[in-house]
Amino acid sequence: MSDVDLTTDELATADLTAGADPVIDLAAAAPAEGRAPIARWYAVQVASSCEKKVKATLEQRAVTLGVDNRILEIEIPQTPAVKIKKDGNRTSTEEKVFPGYVLVRMVLDEDTMMAVRSTPNVINFVGAEDRRATGKARGHIKPRPLSRQEVDRIFKRAAEKKPVVKVDLTEGDQILVTAGPFKDFQGEVIEVSGERNKLKALLSIFGRETPVELEFSQISKQS
Repeated sequence: MSDVDLTTDELATADLTAGADPVIDLAAAAPAEGRAPIARWYAVQVASSCEKKVKATLEQRAVTLGVDNRILEIEIPQTPAVKIKKDGNRTSTEEKVFPGYVLVRMVLDEDTMMAVRSTPNVINFVGAEDRRATGKARGHIKPRPLSRQEVDRIFKRAAEKKPVVKVDLTEGDQILVTAGPFKDFQGEVIEVSGERNKLKALLSIFGRETPVELEFSQISKQS
């Protein structure tokens, strides 16, 4: 795995990764007298497609609740993407690096934690279950700050300039090759590898059906 390949599943289970920072205990995390509290990055799971709504709402609530001096940044890491539509047209867009999550840089205390958790469409912090909790507190999640390595990997991935190509394709679709050595060949999709931005298609080469691997950027979908 490369230093930028952090998946959504890994983010959701980040508290279990090797070398992760410990789960924060609020009492233990209180700064020593005379020392400024430290702001850390936390991953917050949100309802599907509500990332921007949560960001805007939490920014407003932080001001209203008087914790905007401790909730310092709210980010939705995104990377450039090119979407190829069914008619073959391409549109530039942005793709969320971790759909379903926002990142919050904050000083963790009871007030800031409640401000985040009570924001509409927020599910919970990424963290570990408090196994010592009983009764209604059972299942309570203790937020875990992201390690410096995790933060660097996330924002490095978001800073990549090479667009991710997204194609609305499934097995059996007909395609036209638009670039490369097989330009102008037509074929049928037999495999789609979204993570690699590639597909396999059967092309008729010298009268024989031959499987060929192509990049999404080299094809257009036939209607």
